[in-house]
Amino acid sequence: MASLKDLKNRITSVKSTQKITKAMQMVAAAKLRRAQEAAVAARPYAERMTQVLASLGAAYAGRADAPSLLGGTGKDQVHLLVVATGERGLAGGFNSSIARLARDEANRLLKEGKTVKILTVGRKGNDILKRQFASNIVETITFREVRQLGYVNAQSVGKKILDMYAAGEFDVATLFFATFKSVIAQIPTALQLIPAKFDGAAAAAEGAVSYDYEPDEEAILNDLLPRNISVQVFRALLENNASFFGAQMSAMDNATRNAGDMIKRLTLVYNRQRQAQITKELIEIISGAEAL
Repeated sequence: MASLKDLKNRITSVKSTQKITKAMQMVAAAKLRRAQEAAVAARPYAERMTQVLASLGAAYAGRADAPSLLGGTGKDQVHLLVVATGERGLAGGFNSSIARLARDEANRLLKEGKTVKILTVGRKGNDILKRQFASNIVETITFREVRQLGYVNAQSVGKKILDMYAAGEFDVATLFFATFKSVIAQIPTALQLIPAKFDGAAAAAEGAVSYDYEPDEEAILNDLLPRNISVQVFRALLENNASFFGAQMSAMDNATRNAGDMIKRLTLVYNRQRQAQITKELIEIISGAEAL
């Protein structure tokens, strides 16, 4: 059984930890609002870009002269998984849920005989995936020193993806990130970037209205498709940023509550043991007095 001094030291230690987790919760809550506003503001532009590309791309469905970023290489042997996670931990299952989705996809592709390459955006994704896929990770891009994420950061990732595609290093590229829903809900998401893949709803929404394009559709596609890579990456970074602070706020709140419960239990044990020790000393004093 621990001594009274050990119990007191442990209570003091847990109280110090509780102060840290409470402070981290408050910091995450303060940063969450701005990050959430940025993520929500980026959604309409990215969604509108998807709708326009879906409408323009519908005319090239199944055609051999489709732009490369839309039609692909005609093969799906080599897959690039772009895994965007956070730079730091202490955010519950935020980072691990994204990495788990990417790991499941990588294992599925490997079982089918495909070649898998992984580009990690964020230090934690690299730390998690390198345990199993160290040989598959081609590069890690981190923004740990960046205080506020901007479009220029997404452009650097988009340029890397486009350069690898132009060099023939992969056939299909898929982006993994977390979509922010609420403080307690961040949804791991997989989005195929190359070849561009659009659902029927996006094409139908844009196709409901007839447009005349100037210049022609092919010129617009050749300009928008590369830009769409950076736009979708930027959206993923903003969604991840909001999801990280939401997950961290929730995790630190749980940690603070757990620390409070632990302090109560340790204090109860401490008081019982102290009472037992005082009772024992009184019995010894009384027994000694009676012996005299």
